Amino acid sequence: MKISAVALFAVVAVVISLVVQHGQAAVNCGQVDVALIPCIGYLTGQGGDSPSPSCCAGVRAVKELAQTTADKRALCSCVKAAAGRSAGLSDGAAQSLPAKCGVQLSIPVSRTFNCDTIN
Repeated sequence: MKISAVALFAVVAVVISLVVQHGQAAVNCGQVDVALIPCIGYLTGQGGDSPSPSCCAGVRAVKELAQTTADKRALCSCVKAAAGRSAGLSDGAAQSLPAKCGVQLSIPVSRTFNCDTIN
């Protein structure tokens, strides 16, 4: 089953709307979403057991966005919201994504984590 353009657009819209809530952070949820779009296949189990090189490039780009505590909190909220609204995403795949790309993120990948606790 392919991810429809409408579903992908819905995820993008939700993520972009969150940037308005995090106006003080330099992280733009639109940037985060664009960077992680190549990961959709892996995260939904339709792209094989390993993320693509373009997905991993996006994960690395996202890591570079999180420079301050406000950035990390905004990034966390962007990722959390996108994951929470996408029923087809595998939590296990999302949590393993940074490690499979050889990237250590300073935020957890979780639908339930309280992003306001990031220091």
